[in-house]
Amino acid sequence: MPEISRSGIKRRSLLATTAATTAVAALAGPLSSTASAATFGYTDDGSNYVVDTGASLVFKVSKTNGDLTSLVYNGTEYQGYGGKNSHIESGLGTSTVGILQSGTTILITVVYGTLRHYYAARSGENRVYMWTQITDDSVASSRYILRVKAGLFLNDEPDSYTYAPTTVEASDVFAKADGQTRSKHYSRLRVKDYSAIGWTTGSVGLYMVRSNHEKAAGGPFYRSLLRHQSADGGGLYEILHYAQNQTEDRRYGLQGPYAIELTAGGAPGALPDTSWADSLPLSNYVGASGRGRVAGVGITGRDTAYTYTVGLANSAAQYWTTARASDGYFSLTGALPGTYTLTVYKEELAVLTQSVTVTAGGTTTLNTLAVPASNDPSNATAIWRINDWTGTPAGFKNADLMTYAHPSDVRAASWTGNVVIGSGTETSGFPCYLWKDVNSGITVYFKLTAAQLATAHTLRIGVTTAYANGRPQIVVNDTYTSAVPSPPTQPSTRSLTNGSYRGNNYTFTYSVPASAWQTDAGTYNTLKIYVASGSGTTSYLSAGTSIDAIDLLA
Repeated sequence: MPEISRSGIKRRSLLATTAATTAVAALAGPLSSTASAATFGYTDDGSNYVVDTGASLVFKVSKTNGDLTSLVYNGTEYQGYGGKNSHIESGLGTSTVGILQSGTTILITVVYGTLRHYYAARSGENRVYMWTQITDDSVASSRYILRVKAGLFLNDEPDSYTYAPTTVEASDVFAKADGQTRSKHYSRLRVKDYSAIGWTTGSVGLYMVRSNHEKAAGGPFYRSLLRHQSADGGGLYEILHYAQNQTEDRRYGLQGPYAIELTAGGAPGALPDTSWADSLPLSNYVGASGRGRVAGVGITGRDTAYTYTVGLANSAAQYWTTARASDGYFSLTGALPGTYTLTVYKEELAVLTQSVTVTAGGTTTLNTLAVPASNDPSNATAIWRINDWTGTPAGFKNADLMTYAHPSDVRAASWTGNVVIGSGTETSGFPCYLWKDVNSGITVYFKLTAAQLATAHTLRIGVTTAYANGRPQIVVNDTYTSAVPSPPTQPSTRSLTNGSYRGNNYTFTYSVPASAWQTDAGTYNTLKIYVASGSGTTSYLSAGTSIDAIDLLA
């Protein structure tokens, strides 16, 4: 195996070291000559390791606690606000910090208890690569925050509250004078929707390029805070575990690489090839040769009007990819060995699951996957249907706005208002969210033929998440009242008010007897949908739920 420095310390011996402090002490020695100005290398200023990438970027890492204390690009300092540095979590205490240079790579290792954080630089690149290893719950959340000086990237986006001084909810949702709401939670984006998040002036761009979220939680559709702007400055995040509206247990291990990237103004794509990291002493690192691939010939039974996502997940890792629109072909590469649940999603609704095993260095080829018709609720014959079944509230009133605004936002249409089947506005007129204290009891008007009036029917209401155990209870024609259904498992934190409708998809079914219907086919029947729960507080923090679709089956 190749040597990593002129000291004669080889990678094998470094990896074999079990004591964290011993390993980092080995890294901290005189492993290479330091660089002269404007060339790739590092120096030690007494308090920090100073890394010059040999391009336009110079950054500093504290030798005391592993904070990123400086980020200078083309002579301008970008790091820091409010006297705070950039760091993993909320900042670490006294840590063991070491550095090594091996050819065109510099690696800084920070050890704090069971946590390890790594910074890496490559010659000629304006990036700071990072990995974070978390092995237990001694760390509350998994995040890196890059703190950016105020005034460098002013904006007025949904996740900026520089100009929104009035608090709407908790201490993290604000309102501008014109009634528009702002919060760091309002990113609009699901994890699968972006590869980098940041700002640009047109001539300078500063971005956090995300990892593949292999060790994160929440899946491809998870929404989390990504950045913020305030009067103090800005923050860019890589969040690998966040308890807010979380549907999965935490995963542990080495997470990354992710990177801070400076550009000439354009947005970067995903990280370039990082196989150079295979030779670095990163704890629990698995290179390409230790990973495998899953490839699917295609997927039948799809509704081609929608996007299909294929995901792999187990307790150790998660991956996803978009199936090809023409035939459903997919390929998931770079997966850790193990047995996974493979899930096919129609938009965000799971329509097929099966087990699949990944082997190191191998490809698991799957024959065409067939989605059974019964697995997609849209295939059931309905007398009427409000919205299609996609696992999302997309299409309902205010649905798009709610990914980047509070329900009280001035741009939101009225949360009340009844709908009439056959009007052509059933979906656009029905609110995406229902709350006990806001619009419980919303009414759907519909007619049935004489033959339909003579029989019982099943009513289905699909939900995507709930707050404070909110769930729908129905009343038909004021003569039939359903039992209060048991609440399904949902996240216990805020969701509907902080930009996320994503929880656990669930379908409530109600058997409505023939005796509940009107006797005259020319008379409208009424369906009233109430939100049942004794939890929650008031208004938009009362018990609530997000709607996927509603239908009455034939």
